[in-house]
Amino acid sequence: MEQKQIIVFLDSGDTIIDEGTEVRDEHDVVIRADLIPGADTMVRTLAERGYRLALVADGLAQSFKNMFIQHGIYDYFETMIYSETIKACKPSPRMFKAAIGAMDLTDADRSRIVMVGNNLSRDIKGANAMGITSVHLNWTPRYPKTPADDSERPDYTISEPMELVELIERLNREYTEKMQMRN
Repeated sequence: MEQKQIIVFLDSGDTIIDEGTEVRDEHDVVIRADLIPGADTMVRTLAERGYRLALVADGLAQSFKNMFIQHGIYDYFETMIYSETIKACKPSPRMFKAAIGAMDLTDADRSRIVMVGNNLSRDIKGANAMGITSVHLNWTPRYPKTPADDSERPDYTISEPMELVELIERLNREYTEKMQMRN
């Protein structure tokens, strides 16, 4: 299978996992949670179509391992970047730079990275500051849906996980055509 040009960074809470269903232990580690409807199919479809996936999420490493293994999606991610291990939270550039480095990408690759998240002040603001295409999944009622300022304005907005597949396919076609025109 041909590897696609677009690289997808995904948040977890209210982007893949329904935060409202998280069950935590006494150490605040999530031991189980439900998925947002369609999130597992979105992850599998993107991976099966040749897109490289990275998890870029705030939280504890064991929480994500527990949830993603529970739903059979852990192995679809090339790398998983957690705020616990990076010692920073989004919108810190350290989170995004760690994912770029873990995937052996360079600053020149930023134009083909897409960050998908539910939180305008963390996911979208962080991606925008790094020159990464930002996609707001506005599925949850838990977080604001209106940007506080231009730094939180997403490049794209979707309402459910499966909408991302079509958007990523379109962005990949556009990027590929642009690169072919340059050559």
